[in-house]
Amino acid sequence: MQPLKIYRKRIIPAECVLLKDDLIVKADDRMIVTKWNTLKPKAAFSHGVSCYFLEHGIKVSKFYRGDGSLLYWYCDIVDYELNEKECVLTVTDLLADVIIYPWGEVRVADLDELADALDRGVITSQLMSSCLRRLHFLLSLIYRDKFERLQSVFNDLGL
Repeated sequence: MQPLKIYRKRIIPAECVLLKDDLIVKADDRMIVTKWNTLKPKAAFSHGVSCYFLEHGIKVSKFYRGDGSLLYWYCDIVDYELNEKECVLTVTDLLADVIIYPWGEVRVADLDELADALDRGVITSQLMSSCLRRLHFLLSLIYRDKFERLQSVFNDLGL
């Protein structure tokens, strides 16, 4: 069996990039965990780890500074398309994001871009609805102090 290839697809701006350097740490029917370095150098962070929670349509990432300290948790609302024959997973970023800082502050980001995507017709109302339901699920976990359920995957793997 060939190794899984993961593509990151963006709606705004429109692009699809093979994450060729991402290292898959764990993969099963429920999740895929990867380690990665930034595709383009960034001043604020240099590397991280991500978990694609396939059943929830959420990608949770830990962004690390160059010195290895945690910058923040970054949660993308996503959609997945798996081509089992080609062993390709295409992850579409649905624009809505949640950032959780180490001191507990939570920030929801890019909902304006999500609205722009709907206005421009680059996402369907069905996909918008799905995105908002996934965002609600994630925020419910965070606000009920249940985010550690998602964090535990990283802790269990020592990431």
